[in-house]
Order: sequence, then C-alpha cells, then structure tokens
Amino acid sequence: MSVISTLIDLVLHLDKHLAWVIDKFGAWSYLIIFLIIFFETGLVFTPFLPGDSLLFAVGAFSALGSLNVWLFFLLLSIAAIVGDSVNYSIGHFLGKKILAMKSKFIKKEYIDKTQHFYDKYGAKTIVIARFIPIVRTFAPFLAGLGAMNYFKFLSYNIIGGILWVAVFVFGGFFFGNIPLVKENFTIAILIIIAISFIPVVIEVVRHYRQKKKA
Repeated sequence: MSVISTLIDLVLHLDKHLAWVIDKFGAWSYLIIFLIIFFETGLVFTPFLPGDSLLFAVGAFSALGSLNVWLFFLLLSIAAIVGDSVNYSIGHFLGKKILAMKSKFIKKEYIDKTQHFYDKYGAKTIVIARFIPIVRTFAPFLAGLGAMNYFKFLSYNIIGGILWVAVFVFGGFFFGNIPLVKENFTIAILIIIAISFIPVVIEVVRHYRQKKKA
C-alpha cells in the first residue's frame, strides 16, 4: 500500500486508528482530530470524513486516560461551530458557482435530501442535521446559499454544535469501553443517534397535532 493510500485510509478511518495516532503523535492528536471535525463540517467537499464515530471513539479513549475529555469537548465544539460558519460563508459567497461546477462530491441527491429537511423543519435543520451524516455537511452550505440571516443561523449552529459533540464524546466516555459496546461499535452509535432524536420526534408530533387542530 502506497504512502498516499495509507494516509487516506488513516484520515477516513481515524476512529479505528485512534490508538495508533495517540501513541504516535501524543499531544498533536488534539490538533489532528480538531482539523478532521472542522473539515467534516466546514468544507462541502468532505462529507465522507468520520464524524459521529470519531467523536465517540475520542470519548472512549478519554475514559481510559489517554485524552482529556473536557479539553476535547471544548476544542471539538469550537471546531464544529467554526466549521459550520465557514460552510455557511462558502454557501453564501460561492454557493451558486460551486453548484454550477457539478462536482462528483456534491451530488444532487445530497442537496435534495438536505432541502427536504429545510422544507420540513426550517432553521431547526441546523440542529437536527448535526446527527445526520451528509446532511450535516450540506445544511450550513444551503443556509448560506439561501441567505438565512447569519445571526439566526449562528444561534442554531452553537446549540447544534455543542449538543452534537456532547452527545457523542460523553456517550463514548461513559459507554464506549463496555465490552458489548466495543464489539458492536456501529450499532452503539446508531442507538445514540436514535436516542438523540427523541426530542425532535416529540417536536414533530407536537407540531403535527397543533396543525391538525388548526
């Protein structure tokens, strides 16, 4: 395997190689993981980078004493919030030009799926999208493209970013090293995503009932 392909595999599956990264780079691991989360949320061309699983893995390793969970919570919350703000700016200033390029990374189905969430949930999509891969990357981009007021966007961005990082990092911290969870890593993450959606489901049901009464 070439150096380039090895590096690509390391970046795309950092959640699986985290032990090696921590051992090899030590304190620099904080910067590496910060950048991965920033790029995953901040660049519309990189929706394939690990997000949920990496945050969960960070929490699990923090519980072992390898990393400082509170420092990571702070750094990755900043990475998520700044990332979405950069993505918003890209959509606002370059969105039409980027869509006209018809890049293979920006598929029409991604845009349509994200737009569906906006049609259904409005600005709350910025929070909800944090827990949905792909949509997470395109939601701030479309917010900027659609000229959503930035300060309105920022308020949802801060709430969503902190909530997303907290759910997965602390989920990994408290549950990531349980043998059953370690052996079923993907299933555990899906369960956490499902649990995090409970408030959203309640809100949708409440909205539907109000609309039905009206």
